[in-house]
Amino acid sequence: MQHVVAAAVYSAGHKVRDIALDEGRQWARQPGHFAWIGLHDPGAEELRLLQQQFDLHELALEDALAQHTRPKLEIFGDALFMVLYSPLRVDGQLRFVETQLFAGKGYVISARYGNSAPYSTVRQRCEARPLLLEHGEDFVLYALLSFVIENYRPLLEQTHGELEALEQAVLERPLEQTQIEQIHGLRRDLLRLKRYVGPLVEICQELQQLDFPFIDKHMRPYFRDVAIHVNRLLEDLTNQREMADHAIELGLLLEASRQSVVQRKFAAWAAILAFPTAVAGIYGMNFDFMPELRWHYGYFTVLGVIGSGCLALFANFKRLKWL
Repeated sequence: MQHVVAAAVYSAGHKVRDIALDEGRQWARQPGHFAWIGLHDPGAEELRLLQQQFDLHELALEDALAQHTRPKLEIFGDALFMVLYSPLRVDGQLRFVETQLFAGKGYVISARYGNSAPYSTVRQRCEARPLLLEHGEDFVLYALLSFVIENYRPLLEQTHGELEALEQAVLERPLEQTQIEQIHGLRRDLLRLKRYVGPLVEICQELQQLDFPFIDKHMRPYFRDVAIHVNRLLEDLTNQREMADHAIELGLLLEASRQSVVQRKFAAWAAILAFPTAVAGIYGMNFDFMPELRWHYGYFTVLGVIGSGCLALFANFKRLKWL
């Protein structure tokens, strides 16, 4: 089927052979063997066939067909169903690609919906480590979960670089509308990322505590390592949200400071211009008896007083760094 990316059976850490989708049951029942099936955009037909092959729970299949649920881990007897999301930036827009994992004794099934990084890399890594692959289904489950979490790191590094560039731009010039929109978009993306990363903490904790036939207690440190990476992602998300908030606050503070400088300059020039205006207003009242009206040097004296007063005010404002 065109939706089957890879389907193979493994034993003792090595690949036995590729299998067809309808051969999974017979291999899963053989001691020391497990089937690993990878699907891309499977339809109802493939999922129904897998349900018949591996006795998948009806509720798990219902969620798989519905898609677009939040990240979660559900347990059905001795089997589990997990929903994970990988982030993807397409044309500047953040997208999330859903991955569904079915795991039980003798099988691991991954179904990817969308164009995220293919899981063929995970299969190659596992096959290159036969001593760990010998653990079986639990190691494959760990490898898939770890790969999904790895997909968040490049996106967070890119976002961090964009925030640093915006912070530097804010320091150099006033915030523009495009920059404000960009910061708002990054804050919104960080919130969405946290919404999909947050549930992974609980998922990793449950995987460390599960007592399943196909989960070896020696694999619990590996799931603990995944939990550590998830917590680091959450810390980075929190720090980057603070960076975005700080960039906006810094821009507002700098803009207020720039406006204060402009206002001080306006106030200083208004005070300087108010002095000659006041003197001219006094001598423009048209009274007959005013001092110096008939004096020969009165005009030049008044001009000198106006000039001296303006220069004194200018020097004082300059000293106060208002000009």
